[in-house]
Amino acid sequence: MAQINTTELLETLAAEIGESVYIDIAKWHLYLSDAKLHTIVAEKLYPLITSNEVTEDRVIEVLESIPVKIGGGRRELPLVDLLPLQSQVTLVDILEKYQREI
Repeated sequence: MAQINTTELLETLAAEIGESVYIDIAKWHLYLSDAKLHTIVAEKLYPLITSNEVTEDRVIEVLESIPVKIGGGRRELPLVDLLPLQSQVTLVDILEKYQREI
């Protein structure tokens, strides 16, 4: 993976996040790719990978900064409030894998 350019890496990261991480709404799992959130999540978290700062606390900080509109935009919640613990763990695992590989 060391020879992949930044754009390709972001696309690959976004795809893996989109297929593996979901938000939980009333026990329904909506994967981030279906919610169209995978790209923004990858873009916001990519700097943690390149600076070797992938920790659970740092990832949660970033997730808290990503607003998700609900109810037709009448309200916003931070993404972290919609992710179950298992999705957070999966996301950190994905980021740690990418950090090791670049």
